[in-house]
This record gives sequence, C-alpha cells and structure tokens, in this order.
Amino acid sequence: MPEESAEIPDELEAVNDMPKDRKIDMVILGLLAHEDMTGYDIKKRIDHEISFFWKGSFGSIYPALSGMLAAGQVEKTGASSGSGREKILYRITAAGRETLESWLKDSKADNDLKYETLVKLFFGRSAGKEVTIRNIEIFEKQVEKDLAALQFFRKNLEQVLQEEDHLYYYLTVLFGIETYEAYLKWCVKAKKLLM
Repeated sequence: MPEESAEIPDELEAVNDMPKDRKIDMVILGLLAHEDMTGYDIKKRIDHEISFFWKGSFGSIYPALSGMLAAGQVEKTGASSGSGREKILYRITAAGRETLESWLKDSKADNDLKYETLVKLFFGRSAGKEVTIRNIEIFEKQVEKDLAALQFFRKNLEQVLQEEDHLYYYLTVLFGIETYEAYLKWCVKAKKLLM
C-alpha cells in the first residue's frame, strides 16, 4: 500500500492563503469612507439605511473592525464622550480606501438572495394552504413596512440629489422600492392561487 502524503495540494494551499471574503468589511469601509463612526453608529446605519439589502450584527461588525485595524484599513481616531461613556471612533485609512476601491472595481458580485418564506412555501404541502397563506401574509406585512421606509428615504433623498453620495444612495432606494412593489404583487397572486 503506498504511503499517504501529508502534503496539501497546491490548489488547496492557494485557497487557504486567500484572505477571508467578508463583505461586511466592505460595507464598513464604505460607510467610513463617508464619515468617521463608532461601531454603534455603523450598526445604526446598516439597520436604518441599507437593511433592505444588507444585514449586519454587532457580532460581525466588531470582529471585522478588529481585523481591519490589524490590517491597517481603519484606525481609531480617538474617542468621543457624550453620555459619560467613551466611544471609539473609527476612520478609514489610505489602505482601507484602496481595498474598498479595488472591491468596487471587481466585476464579481455575489447577489444570492435567501428567503425563508420561499423555502417554507416550496415545502408548503406539508403544512397546508392555511399555514402557507399565513406565512405569505407575514412576509407581506414586513415588505409593506420596509417599503414605507424606502419611500420615506426616497422623498428625503430627492431633495439632495445634487450631492453625489446621495445620488448613489437614491439609486439603491429606487431598486428597493421597485423590488418590494413586485414582492407585494406576487403576494396578492400567490394568495389568490392558494384560496
């Protein structure tokens, strides 16, 4: 029997040497490219401005900031104190801007969507039409809520489109509005077919 080699094949070794592909890093760098922020500010921005297409938790934000600090992509700019507790502000560095710009220029983009509601729908026969309709209605209510927020953002952004950053924000909001309106049309059709 031939002796097994403990060597890792070259192609696997190359994969192991690649930096971990964390899009949360790019989200954070993009936000910091606009202004210095605390970890809490970053979470707030993600929740209020881009949550309709990207989610981020404190459990992913702070480890990402630590990694980017170590890589020299962000730096601490000192602390702001308002409520008696010191808050650490982060600033993007030249290396961070370079990383962000490189990612923005990369033609690859992962646009996978994951909707648990659709997985439940796909297997809906096991629970029946009544449960499936209820799941669609829950999804519909969330979409209506998110759509209302997007329409609020659109109204505000339309007043500041001359500022370049706001034009790009506006385009993502328009995408969200049109997508969520399509979701609502689908909900009506799906419920009708199930009734």
